[in-house]
Amino acid sequence: MAESGSDRGSTSKGNGGLSSMDSMESHRWVFQDQDDSEIDFDDDNDDADFTLHNDLDSEDEDSLYQKLIRTGPRIDSFGVEALEVPGAHRSDFEDASFGKSLFLVCQTLGVVFGDVGTSPLYTFSVMFSRAPVDGNEDIIGALSLVLYTLILVPLIKYILIVLLANDDGEGGTVALYSLICRHAKVSLLPNQLASDTRISSFRLKVPSAELERSLKIKEYLETSLALKKLVLVLVLAGTSMVIADGVVTPAMSVISAVRGFKVGVPTVEQDHVVMISVAYLVILFSVQKYGTSKVGLVIGPALFIWFCSLGGIGIYNLVKHDSSVVKAFNPIHIYYYFKRDSYKAWYSLGGCLLCATGSEAMFADLCYFPVRTIQLTFVFLVLPCLMLGYMGQAAYLLDKGGDPTQAFFSSIPDGAFWPVFLIANVAALIASRTMTTATFSCIKQSTALGCFPRLKIVHTSRKFMGQIYIPAINWFLMASAVLLVCTIASTNEIGNAYGIAELGVMMMTTFLVILVMLLIWQINIVIVVLFSLIFLGLELLFFSSVLRGIGDGSWIILVFGIVMFLMMYIWNYGSKLKYETEVKKKMSMDVLRGLGCNLGTVRAPGIGLLYNELVKGVPAIFGHFLTTLPAVHSMIIFVCIKYVPVPVVPQNERFLFRRVCSKSYHIFRCIARYGYKDVRKENHQLFEQLLIESLEKFIRREAQERSLESDGDDDDSDFEDDPSRVVVGPNGSVYFGVNESDNISIAISEASTSQEPEKDLPATSDPEQSLESELAFLHKAKESGVVYLLGHGDIRARKDSWFIKKLVINYFYAFMRKNCRKGDATLSAPRTHLIQVAMTYMV
Repeated sequence: MAESGSDRGSTSKGNGGLSSMDSMESHRWVFQDQDDSEIDFDDDNDDADFTLHNDLDSEDEDSLYQKLIRTGPRIDSFGVEALEVPGAHRSDFEDASFGKSLFLVCQTLGVVFGDVGTSPLYTFSVMFSRAPVDGNEDIIGALSLVLYTLILVPLIKYILIVLLANDDGEGGTVALYSLICRHAKVSLLPNQLASDTRISSFRLKVPSAELERSLKIKEYLETSLALKKLVLVLVLAGTSMVIADGVVTPAMSVISAVRGFKVGVPTVEQDHVVMISVAYLVILFSVQKYGTSKVGLVIGPALFIWFCSLGGIGIYNLVKHDSSVVKAFNPIHIYYYFKRDSYKAWYSLGGCLLCATGSEAMFADLCYFPVRTIQLTFVFLVLPCLMLGYMGQAAYLLDKGGDPTQAFFSSIPDGAFWPVFLIANVAALIASRTMTTATFSCIKQSTALGCFPRLKIVHTSRKFMGQIYIPAINWFLMASAVLLVCTIASTNEIGNAYGIAELGVMMMTTFLVILVMLLIWQINIVIVVLFSLIFLGLELLFFSSVLRGIGDGSWIILVFGIVMFLMMYIWNYGSKLKYETEVKKKMSMDVLRGLGCNLGTVRAPGIGLLYNELVKGVPAIFGHFLTTLPAVHSMIIFVCIKYVPVPVVPQNERFLFRRVCSKSYHIFRCIARYGYKDVRKENHQLFEQLLIESLEKFIRREAQERSLESDGDDDDSDFEDDPSRVVVGPNGSVYFGVNESDNISIAISEASTSQEPEKDLPATSDPEQSLESELAFLHKAKESGVVYLLGHGDIRARKDSWFIKKLVINYFYAFMRKNCRKGDATLSAPRTHLIQVAMTYMV
C-alpha cells in the first residue's frame, strides 16, 4: 500500500450552511478497496475537490475500486495536546509588572528608536543643502514639511496602522509575506500541507462568504503564477532594501555626528571626520555580538538622555530665540513653500524624508518588544522630543541665521556643546545598531522561508528567542558601510542614498499592507483606497525627489540593493527548481513494494534518519543509499525539516508522522515543523529523544484507534448503503443527511502527529500483542544506535538549456550552495554517526 494516513475533509456552505463540528468522539468515513484495506489519498493538491472517481496519486494507483465505509470514533490525540497550547505562543513580555515595563521602555529606546531619534542631526542639513534658504518663510515651510512628515509617516502609517499588521509579534516585509501565505497559497515552493493549518499558532482566518472581494483576491492569488511571482518580488525587493538600509544607516548616523567636530573645532578637516567615522564603525560592529538585551540595557539610558537633550534644547531655543515657529503646525505654510519655488520645494523633499528614517526599523524590530510598548513610547516620548528638537533648530535659524547645513550643532547653547556632542555620538552609534538588528531579523525570516542562503545564526539571549546575531552579515555590513563612508564623504550624497534605501522599503511595505487589508483584515474598500492614495502617493513623490540626485554617487546603494535582490531571487529560484525536480524523481512505491520488506538488501539493527526536503513520497536519494550501502537499518525514518509560515510551532505539535508501506517494512515519515521565529536549540540527542517518543506515541494511538474502529464496525453498517449522505469535516467531524446537490467539496488533507492509523495493516487476532511487538522492535532499534543519512542533492542545467539558465544554476546558485551553511552543520549531526551521499539532478 501507499503511505497510510487519516484523510479528513473540510466543508463550508456559506451562511447557514454546515458548521464545523470538532467533537472528539465523532465517527469518520474512509474509502476501502476490494481487499478491505483502507486507502490513503496523497494528492499533490491538498485543496482539490474530491469525488469517487478522482484519480489517485501515483503511490496509490493500484487501488482502483473503492467504497465508502464508516469507521469507529476517532481518538484525536493531537487535538487533546493542542489544548495545552491554546492559541499562539505566548509573548515573552506578557503580564509584565511596572518595573518590567520601565525596563522594556528603556530597552525599546536603545533598540527600536535609535534611528529615528538621530534624524535631527542631518535632516535640515540635507534639506538646506538641496534647497538653499532664501528667507525666513523657507525655514517655516521646511519645518512644516518636517512636522507633517513625522505625523503622517512614522505616527499614522507605522505606529497606528503597519504595526498592527504584524505576524504574531513579528514585523518586516518577510513577516507580512508569511502572513499572506497563511491565508492564500502564494508561496512558489510546493511543500504546503493541509495539516499545517491545524497548528495552534496558525490562527487562520478564512475570508468569509459575505466578502466576495476577499474570496476573489484569494482565488486570483492562488491561481495566477504571475501574481505569486509579483508578491515574491515585492518581498525580496523590500528585504534587499532593508539590507541596504543596514549599510547606509550606520554611515549616515556616524558621519553626521562626527561632523560636529567641525563646529566645535574649526581646524578639523573632512578627512579627519572620515577617519574618525571609520573607527566608530569598526567599534560599533565589533560589539554587535554581545546581543540586544546586554547592549540595549546599557544604551537605553543613553538614548533616554539623548531624547531629553533634544527636547530640552528645543524648549531653550523656542524661549530664547523665536517661539513664533509654532505656526508651522498650520499646513498652509507647506502650500506657500511650494508656491514660492515649486522645483526647490520638490527637490528638498529628498532631505525632508530623512526625518522619518527609522520608521521601517520600528516595524522590523517588532520581534524584540510588544506592539503596545513601542506605540506608547513613540507617542509620549519620542515624537514630542523630535518635534521640539526641529522647532528649536528652526527658531535658532530665524533669530541668528548662520549656516543652515549645521543647524543642529549651531543651535546648541555654548556651555552644553561638548556634553551634547558626546551624547549625539553615542546616539549615532545606537542608531546604527537599530538597523543592524532589523537586518538580522529580516535575514533570519528570509532564510526560514527559503529566500536566503543558510548562515550561522547566534542567539544572544537565553530568555528572549528573537534576539539574534549573524556574524557573516555583521562583518559584511561593516565592510560595506566603511567603503561607503570612504567613497562618498558628502553628507548630502549619503543622505540621498539613505532616502533611496528607506523609500524602497516603505513602498514595498505599503503594497503588502494593502494586500493584507484586502485579503485578511477585510475592511471597507474606501479605507483601503484612502490609505493607498495618501501613503503610496506621498512615497512616490518623495521617491521622485531622491531619484533626481541619484547621479551624485547615491546610485551605489541602488546597485547594492539590486545585487542583493538578484542573490535572493536566484536562491529562491534554485531552491524551487531543486524541490520540484526531487518531487518528479521520487522513488516509485511499486519499486519499494517489489523489493520486499528487506528492501533487497540486509536490514541491520538500528534507526536510520534519512534527511530530505520532500514532504510527500519516497526521495530518490533513498534508492541511491540502497545501491551504495551494503546494508540499511532495520527502521528507516524519512525526516523533513520544514518551516511553516507561522512564527512559532508548539513543541508538542512539532512532529507529523506517517507510515510508509506496510507494517513489516518499518519505514516512517516524520515532518519536523518549525516556525521562522523558532530556535532550534536541541542537540542531536534531544532531537532523537523527542522524535522517538513521538513515534512511540504515534504507534500506540494508531493501535488504539484501530481497536476502536473494529469495535464500531457492527454498529455502523446502516450507513454503508448511503455514502452520499455523509460529509467529513475538520478534526474527524461528520455531517449526516447531505445531498449530492449541495455542492460540497471535500478537501483531502494531511493528518497530524498521532492521528494517523495504519491503513494497510493486516488484521491480527491479538492487537495488543502486535503493538507490544512493534514497540519492542522500536526499542531494540533505538538501543542499537541512530545514524544520520544525509543526502546532498545538487542541480545542474541541461546542455540544451538557455545560456542565462546555465549561468544562474551552474555558477551563481552553485556558488551560493557551496558557500552557505551545510546540512550537517545545520542539523548538528555528530560526525561519527553521519553518512552522506551526493546526487546530481539535471534540470
